[in-house]
Amino acid sequence: MSNKPLQDEEPEIIYIPDEEGNEEEFEVVMRFEVDGSDKKYMMLVPVVAEDEEESDEVYAFRYEEDGDDLQLFTIDDEEEWNIVEETFNTLMDEMEEEESK
Repeated sequence: MSNKPLQDEEPEIIYIPDEEGNEEEFEVVMRFEVDGSDKKYMMLVPVVAEDEEESDEVYAFRYEEDGDDLQLFTIDDEEEWNIVEETFNTLMDEMEEEESK
């Protein structure tokens, strides 16, 4: 399983337009690939202003890179979503185990 946890690096920030065209700021928590697939995924959390309440929401997207361009795709397929969720949870558990050593 190839993954790229970003805990020890400068946070990677990306901007995603909402329904009204306003740019929303997100921090990339993790990038990973699922075994047996060439698809790449990233997990994002919203960046909140100091006066806003933090959210526990984590967003998952499939992504493709073309040079400096990044295209995000929503995960609509339930089977694909289950695989991504399971992989993310496994990677998070592994990171927590490493931190507790």
